[in-house]
This record gives sequence, structure tokens and C-alpha cells, in this order.
Amino acid sequence: MVGFVLIRATTPQNHYFTLAQRITLPKGSLEHVTIHSAPDEGSGYDLTLNYQAANPSSFGTIYLAKTKYNSTLTFLRLGIDGNVKLYTYNDKIDFGAWEVTFSFFYTDNSIWWENECQLPERCGKFGLCEGSQCVACPSPKGLLGWSKSCEPEKLTSCRENSFRYYKVEGVDHFLSKYTSGISVKENDCGKKCTSDCKCLGYFYNQDTSRCWIAYDLKTLTKVANSTHAGYIKKPNH
Repeated sequence: MVGFVLIRATTPQNHYFTLAQRITLPKGSLEHVTIHSAPDEGSGYDLTLNYQAANPSSFGTIYLAKTKYNSTLTFLRLGIDGNVKLYTYNDKIDFGAWEVTFSFFYTDNSIWWENECQLPERCGKFGLCEGSQCVACPSPKGLLGWSKSCEPEKLTSCRENSFRYYKVEGVDHFLSKYTSGISVKENDCGKKCTSDCKCLGYFYNQDTSRCWIAYDLKTLTKVANSTHAGYIKKPNH
């Protein structure tokens, strides 16, 4: 077995990076993560991620991908959009080529990893994402057709009487999946955003009474549950 691409990290939190749903540490630090390539029972290779933790000591393996060629030449890249991908050199084709063999944020509805709607800038400065596609531009007039020009209106003042909120139902902020939010009443969630000049909007889950204050809006994810709602600040004209 060939091991390569070593990542070292120390964190006081319970989880490591966005692999939180795959690597769970009760306490302490993650010592290292190593990507391995090894021949499978057929003619291909398996790419796996092995991790080692300390305090208390634990380890595990996560399956990433399978190739039909030798995947020893593989490197990991963190892109500017926040996506983590593995690139593997395919020597089975003419002149060879680097191919994406694993992507943490997938374009399909993978049950194992994440949909591209979770990428903050999937829909640019602002937009509603569903099934990896930017499907709408939320506005005070409702959901309009999305384009690269979609963005929230700029606030002209921090004074409470200078802006109002418009509601977008059935959406999650891109951070709400990775943070626990604040447990407060919905009205208090709004007051917190109103009193914060940097807050551009707030998101509330009525089922769990959780509140997220947003300083960046960017990509909102469409969800089936209408009890998830976003409230976006809009200047009064």
C-alpha cells in the first residue's frame, strides 16, 4: 500500500474541518490524515483516507474512490471555492491526463458527501441553489430568475428605520449545516440582527428554535421544509 498527502491539524473542537460528519472525535486533536492508494481485487485501485487521532487514541478509514488504473500519482487540492478534490494521473490514455477522482462537494445528490449548493459562492454574491443549480434570485418581489448580477441591495444606513426585512421561505444559509446556531425565540433572533450593523440578514429554524446571523449571504440552499426561513435586510427607499 502506498501512502501520501499528509495533513496535520490540531483543534480544540470535537470535529475536524468539514469532514465533521465522517470523522468524529470525542475530544482532543486530529494528529494526521493520509490518503492511500492500493490495488483492489480486480484491475483497479482504491483511494482511501486514513486518520489518526490522539487523546484518546483512535483511528479509522474512509473510502473515497475507485479507479480503473494505477492511482499512485494522486494529489489533494483545496480550491479557491472551498472544494476539496483529488486529482489522479491517468496513464491509460494517450499522453496521460490528470482527472478528478474525488470531490467533497459533488454535483449530484450524493448521500455520502456534500452537494455543491453548500459551497458559499456556488451562486456568486447571492442566489438560491437546488440540486447544484442556481435556480432563483431572492428579492422583495419574490423569487426571480437567477443571473450573475443577482446580489442583495446595499444598505444605506444602520438606523433601524432605514431598512426592513423580506422573507424567503424554505431556505438554509450555507453555514447552518456546519454550525449549531443560537437557541432563541424567532423575534429575538431578528432583534439581534437589527441591532448589528454588519448583519445582512438572519435565518431561523422553527423546528429547533435555532438562529443564524449572516454577515455574508451568498448561496442559499433550497429545502423542502417551510419552517426554515431567511430574513434579508432591504433598504427603505
